[in-house]
Amino acid sequence: MRFKHTIPYTGLVFALVLAFAPAAVAFTKGRVVAPFTSQFKPGDYIWRPEVSPAGPVVIIVSLPDQVMYVHRNGVRIGRSTVSTGKPGKRTPTGVFTVLQKKVSHESNIYKGAKMPHMQRLTWSGIAMHAGQLPGYPASAGCVRMPEDFAEKLYSVTSNGTTVIIADNDSAPSHTTRPGALFSRTTGGLPQPIPATGFVWTPEKATKGPVSIIVSARDSTAHVYRNGVEIGHAFIGGLSTRLVSGTHVFSALATVDSEGRRDWLSSTSIGRRRPNIKDLAKRVTIPPAFLDDVRVLIMPGTTLIVTDQPVSGRTHSARGFNILTAEGATSASD
Repeated sequence: MRFKHTIPYTGLVFALVLAFAPAAVAFTKGRVVAPFTSQFKPGDYIWRPEVSPAGPVVIIVSLPDQVMYVHRNGVRIGRSTVSTGKPGKRTPTGVFTVLQKKVSHESNIYKGAKMPHMQRLTWSGIAMHAGQLPGYPASAGCVRMPEDFAEKLYSVTSNGTTVIIADNDSAPSHTTRPGALFSRTTGGLPQPIPATGFVWTPEKATKGPVSIIVSARDSTAHVYRNGVEIGHAFIGGLSTRLVSGTHVFSALATVDSEGRRDWLSSTSIGRRRPNIKDLAKRVTIPPAFLDDVRVLIMPGTTLIVTDQPVSGRTHSARGFNILTAEGATSASD
């Protein structure tokens, strides 16, 4: 008799478990649309890597539009709908670099949450990956993409790829205002500049993506590798009369007839976007420092030119971060 009662009881427990178990969330597969499609539906994307087969990749995410733009060597090769952070778990804005890539990844915070083709942007839990696109911000802070598009994007990026997340339209005159200019690992006052005019300590970070921040307010240039400052120098002739706002550039693979690097203007915050080559003619930089920096500049290197002072106290209400690097935890979406 006991055995007869056990069968329906077990069946009831099993039914209750099924009833309350969270349903598996289906990823948005994705749908390729024509290049000049104006109205994107959730999951729609454009992918044309053949129009620019080589060069550094720059990714721009527009939070209001819920759209991602992908440029390679200055040419747009992709555009996709996305789903970013929902209210209370907003996707941070700023300039980031891809820190880590994994084809198959599972969140350590949300057990069982799959994150295919994950590309980490911060060690505190923000990443780009395949996911569900309901047509509005719905993630826990990450940037979700259509499954097909996430795989394609993964194939053209690398650690150090620049990713810009803006809370206004991505056109140069409409991007978000600047906020914190430095990560936690780079905050605080730099070493005093000695009589040589520069400090150069590359041994502090021997590998990783290189980024350069030029401050017209301080007349200084700061070089970072893997989020750690490895050098800074005084720049003569630089002032806020020459630079207005904050402007982000990415180094291209091409050079001009004089051997000078070409730069792609990714984002501009301010009315006057400086011409990097013209600016270089107007200022003076310690030759030894310039030689050291030139060796490190590769296609995709990020250059930020700003009229803001170099300080961990530089903030704005919107909290626009530049090259954030935080304590190690897992991606959280």
